[in-house]
Amino acid sequence: MEPLTSAGHTLYFESGLEALKNLIESHKYSKVFVLTDEHTSEVCLPVFQSFLDDFQEFDLIETAAGEENKNIDFCIGIWKTLLDFEADRKSLMINLGGGVITDMGGFIASTYKRGIDFVNVPTTLLSQVDASVGGKTGIDVDTVKNMVGTFTLPQMVFIETEFLKTLPKRELLSGFAEMIKHGLIADKAYYERLKTTDYLNPAAADIYRSVEIKNDVVTIDPHEKNLRKILNFGHTIGHAVESYSLANDEHPLTHGEAIAIGFICEAALSIKNSTLTQAELKDISEYILSLYPKYHIQKESFDSLLELMKSDKKNEDGNILFSLLESNGKCTFNCRVATADILSSLEYYNSL
Repeated sequence: MEPLTSAGHTLYFESGLEALKNLIESHKYSKVFVLTDEHTSEVCLPVFQSFLDDFQEFDLIETAAGEENKNIDFCIGIWKTLLDFEADRKSLMINLGGGVITDMGGFIASTYKRGIDFVNVPTTLLSQVDASVGGKTGIDVDTVKNMVGTFTLPQMVFIETEFLKTLPKRELLSGFAEMIKHGLIADKAYYERLKTTDYLNPAAADIYRSVEIKNDVVTIDPHEKNLRKILNFGHTIGHAVESYSLANDEHPLTHGEAIAIGFICEAALSIKNSTLTQAELKDISEYILSLYPKYHIQKESFDSLLELMKSDKKNEDGNILFSLLESNGKCTFNCRVATADILSSLEYYNSL
């Protein structure tokens, strides 16, 4: 597959990391670091090393796995580790892992000594089609996702489907939600095609199409001033549900499970606040529930969810702003929605 280029960096597909070898050779980095979590070290690091084939020595930095660890405390620990290893501004950070690693690793690299080069090698479907693409880095603050971060592009992104063989079913399904989103906001034909796709074995061409859609959007609007906001469809409510679940559930929802809930709720909002039809809402609701387990949003959590939504980064002047569907395959943004409508959308989901 042909690489995709965006704003001075390149996304490679099934390349065997050859361009990474060339990057390291041409830039003559003083040190190379690989950031992983404990799970990635066990199942993905051997695959990564097989691609490099002893080409490059590197220092491994391993952190604890999980969204709950994507915070400033872990960043401080990794910054200190970089100092201990005498990392200078000519160092390279390779973020090998899922969305937590690429989000946090990008933030660490973009701020260490005012910025060192980094490369993303996403190992989950979620990070391949979403988190590693577009130059967003970030960490969570308390229960607010990605509250602190930067817009900093990696030198390169390498998408290798070989890593997907290491994933459990639930993680594949989590990433598949972002693929569905790309179809819903930008390509109806792609959305319809995904309905016939086996999410346990997504085609490389479909992964490529998802990355292409996101790349097209972020190339036009790299700093999320306008169009890029459509990539947040499902995420205003979805992120709130995800944060609440993380804080309160013994077995929290994955990102994909939470934003799938957001798709249904925000599609329901699109009936009154945009131009989505009832037939399209029915189609989305039935398709999502055919894939993702039903989750009961407790009524006593509604106020907490609204408070979390008020912290969403898209908001302006104290107003919760949504990206909503005009139709399956077309999205608009900066939509003001009444609180009563938000609550009704949560009730709609619960009623299904």
